[in-house]
Amino acid sequence: MIIIGHPWIESSRFCKVFSEEDIKKSQVDDVVLLEPLVEAIDLAKYCQSNDIPYAVTVNTLNEAIFANALDANFMICEEDEACVIQPIAQEYLFDTRILVLIHDEKDIAKIARSGIDGVIFAEAIC
Repeated sequence: MIIIGHPWIESSRFCKVFSEEDIKKSQVDDVVLLEPLVEAIDLAKYCQSNDIPYAVTVNTLNEAIFANALDANFMICEEDEACVIQPIAQEYLFDTRILVLIHDEKDIAKIARSGIDGVIFAEAIC
């Protein structure tokens, strides 16, 4: 299970970006975060064509399928959507990892029992 943002686990920062200029200003080890995919499709294509690690928020299975096709490293969604997306991701061998945004450590076990790829603490997002 992927755990991002917990103080015991070293992980990359996820930095929200809103333009190509923001992406260029990001640190080398940051993962740029696009929100949401439907409004950031050009930035997703920019990241894809320049091999820039990125995450995107998704709200539907269709968006998740597109995020994977656009080579997103991570997709962030609510737990309910993650439970719908994860079996499809496993069936089609998605390279994109599914993360559920959490605020409390106690949610890790619940997400793990659902078979979701991982979690990201809100504190990991800048």
